[in-house]
Amino acid sequence: MTDNAGTEGPSKELVSFAGYLYSPDKSGLRAREGVLNGRRVQFFKGKSAVNALVKAEDGKQAKVSSREEAIEWVQELLDFQLIVRCDRVGEGSRQLRVNPMQNFDEEAYYAWLYEGSQIMVILGGIGVVAVVLAGVMFPLWPSVLRNGTWYLSMLALGLLGLLFGIAIVRLIVYVISLAVAPQGLWIFPNLFEDVGFIESFIPLYGWDAPKGTGAGNGTAAATDSGSDQKKTE
Repeated sequence: MTDNAGTEGPSKELVSFAGYLYSPDKSGLRAREGVLNGRRVQFFKGKSAVNALVKAEDGKQAKVSSREEAIEWVQELLDFQLIVRCDRVGEGSRQLRVNPMQNFDEEAYYAWLYEGSQIMVILGGIGVVAVVLAGVMFPLWPSVLRNGTWYLSMLALGLLGLLFGIAIVRLIVYVISLAVAPQGLWIFPNLFEDVGFIESFIPLYGWDAPKGTGAGNGTAAATDSGSDQKKTE
């Protein structure tokens, strides 16, 4: 336990406890989502935090040796404002309000003010600054890099234009097919389905499934069936 409350920031050991409880994969503490002062927060019950500290999982030693010690650690999280005691506004509500009594009670609710490690946030900020600087300094790039970037951008725009062109053509073909056939004809029926890149262009065409049947593509299924028969033969 640390004894520097009110004099300086939380100790590394206390931050380690906060990080342990904050991560459900490590502690098993499942926090719920609520709203405190218009801000989304994760909150949990005091008893759940104590249980997470005293239990031992997968052969690992528990973080503390007793419930009394666990309660002292959670109280210290309160003292350093890594968590805040709050009450629910209404039974089962996600709306929370701060409780004026900032002491520990196993039956009370506590919301996280601690936001976890900020390393990824810092690295992300550095990455954004680096990209912006690289863009600003584009005129100073070597000619080889500038030419390569221009060709890559043209290739990306060309692929994007091709995708839009295919989407427009397949829609036109579908509308025309509805006028001359009972079922619509789709070119690349899997183009916008949740499949791989190659599978998006297989099969080449397909008809709408007849009404009253399950979702799917009859032509595609027939094609696959025919292929299977050929393989069997």
